[in-house]
Amino acid sequence: MSQPHAFDRALVSKYDFPGPRYTSYPTAPQFHEAFAMDDYRLATKASNADPLPKPLSVYVHIPFCKSLCHYCACNKIITQKTEKAAEYLDYLKREIAMQAELFKADRRLTQLHLGGGTPTYFTNAQLAELMVALRQAFRFDTRGAHEFSVEVDPRTVTPERLHALRRLGFNRLSFGVQDFDPDVQAAVNRIQSESQVCSLVEAAREADFDSLSVDLIYGLPLQNVESFDATLAKVIDIRPNRIAAYSYAHLPSMFKSQRLIRPEHMPPPERKLELLELTIQRLTAAGYVYIGMDHFALPDDELVLARENGTLQRNFQGYSTHADCDLIGLGVSAIGKVADSYSQNAKELSQYYGRLDAGRLPVKRGYRLHDDDCLRRDVIMALMCHGHLDMAHFERRYQIDFTDYFAESLEQLAGHVADGLVTVRDGLVTLLPQGQLMLRSVAMAFDAYLGEGQRGLFSRTV
Repeated sequence: MSQPHAFDRALVSKYDFPGPRYTSYPTAPQFHEAFAMDDYRLATKASNADPLPKPLSVYVHIPFCKSLCHYCACNKIITQKTEKAAEYLDYLKREIAMQAELFKADRRLTQLHLGGGTPTYFTNAQLAELMVALRQAFRFDTRGAHEFSVEVDPRTVTPERLHALRRLGFNRLSFGVQDFDPDVQAAVNRIQSESQVCSLVEAAREADFDSLSVDLIYGLPLQNVESFDATLAKVIDIRPNRIAAYSYAHLPSMFKSQRLIRPEHMPPPERKLELLELTIQRLTAAGYVYIGMDHFALPDDELVLARENGTLQRNFQGYSTHADCDLIGLGVSAIGKVADSYSQNAKELSQYYGRLDAGRLPVKRGYRLHDDDCLRRDVIMALMCHGHLDMAHFERRYQIDFTDYFAESLEQLAGHVADGLVTVRDGLVTLLPQGQLMLRSVAMAFDAYLGEGQRGLFSRTV
């Protein structure tokens, strides 16, 4: 996949409309409550019966936060009552045991991710208790290729805690920075100093973490080119292995916390494009490789190597070298992917607890893919991860005539072709450098579910 070159704002504006991020296909709006525990059990049986069972990946959602970040659209619970964490941990351990019973004991767990909320809302002792439960339930892969990561809010941890996380077996950290500008931080109620972050980065390197990632958000209230340029300069100076620069989706009608942001503080659409252009220019000039979507990485990072050798994958955590796993989602609202199915746990804590009290998995909804879904998922992921697709490959694998099967999709791409974003010739659909920023709109041409009213469910594509 080639790197984006000159930033054409007119084209970016033309293709900046609501659309999925494609961390899955079909996307979450297609999940339904007719998919229940029995469907999930059937998926695990199919997964175990595979002649070459996939490795396992586990995502643990820890929803608690001590303060509210106004921009946040995650499933979270704001509370100072730390005893809630102890209760939640007890239920998590029950879910872990129930899930482990469904998978063959010899399947390796190669990827573990703790997200939130704030995972470090748990104390060191509680995190140790969680890791003991996971190690007893699953066969941890401790070879060099494993990825055990945890999201860290720099406001909530000390250098000593990072050393404790490393001793627990975590080898990757993701720091939520968002923006260093004090006015922006005040506008979103997330105050953290540059010195806090730098001291933690230094401690993480002393603790010998394999990889450090920093999360940024562009399009936040009061951001401007000068202030965000200063933030980017500070992040570049820190030199994390990976940088995720996410586009802020301001949807106050859907997320109550965002209503706390003053409308007059929101940057105009053209400002957001300026920030995106700045981000790409600054990070690529500093030696980072644009992976796709919001992700950048240093040239020797596994994501870059996977993109170059064609093994890059995509899952609910974004781009990954381990996405071709069966993903087990643990905790309230967590999403899993097992065999050809998606599942999501109950979003409300009371329902999550109630189902486990009744001896049931807390799966509330999900989706079982049919043949057309599997085909379209593979096509979309080829575009999202590799920037091209070979029609002959899909014809052989799915026994179809590609141009006939996807005639409507290829017709939808005519505008992209005319605008120099993609080429469709010699049996290949290839994303051109200028099309990198409009990747989501290209993938949307192959989505069978974007009917009337669907687009409004998603954030804008740029």
